[in-house]
Amino acid sequence: MLWEKNLQNLYGKDTLYWDIGTSPVLTREHVLVAVMNDRKGFLVAFDKVSGEEKWKVDRTYKTPVEGDHSYATPHVIEQGGREVLVVWGAERVTTHDARNGKLISECGGFNPMKKNNWVVVASSVIVDDTLIVPYGRGKCLAGVKLDGKGDVTKTHRVWERNDKSGCFVPTPAVYDGKVYILGDRGEVHCIDPKSGKTIWSNKLPRGAQSYYSSPTIADGKIYAAREDGMFFVADLDKDLRVLFERKFGARIIASPVPVGEKMLLRSDTHLMCFTEK
Repeated sequence: MLWEKNLQNLYGKDTLYWDIGTSPVLTREHVLVAVMNDRKGFLVAFDKVSGEEKWKVDRTYKTPVEGDHSYATPHVIEQGGREVLVVWGAERVTTHDARNGKLISECGGFNPMKKNNWVVVASSVIVDDTLIVPYGRGKCLAGVKLDGKGDVTKTHRVWERNDKSGCFVPTPAVYDGKVYILGDRGEVHCIDPKSGKTIWSNKLPRGAQSYYSSPTIADGKIYAAREDGMFFVADLDKDLRVLFERKFGARIIASPVPVGEKMLLRSDTHLMCFTEK
């Protein structure tokens, strides 16, 4: 063990309703964690080798109840030769200089009706220079350009839709320049990231429980798990023909992970690895 940090001992108790869900991300120099909960959100960067805190910046916004809670994981991208953090949560997309956390841009307006409990669960995804943002508990989806500075709320949200074609828990998948949305009830939408328009839509088999696992795409197929332990593999086209299904008998909310020609799958009771015979 080289070093360890207890964020709650250092910076205060976690107040998220469903415990911390955002994952750490790595930059060239740091390991960074975004903590976004009741009016005391922040970003903190530690030296990867020593664990020394290198910088910490507030990311605190006033929102309706639970609106400042986020379980989304940030992105690290390159812009003009520097590393930039892209953070989604508290009804805003913000970008920051990865060297010091300094705010570069901010895009708000993701809860115009000021509704309570519009918590962020699904992470955003990036296609080229556009961030695809699921919000509104699966009701809404937006595309935001990432090349702005300052307040870009009115200039860099290039499209948005409010037709329940988004996702609440599963993070979208990106494949071959397109975005694939898996709704909690099995709806699948293939979306053009430039225009936000639907290319095709279909559904995976529906059950009594939801799809909480994020979809994985590999080898031209979509892999998806339902909370009741059902696992599906389907052709990635408008017919969405199911090629394989199996009930594992244990709850699955973790995302399938392809590794070479193998697939890792984790249930509440087992970690499993599948490969061709």
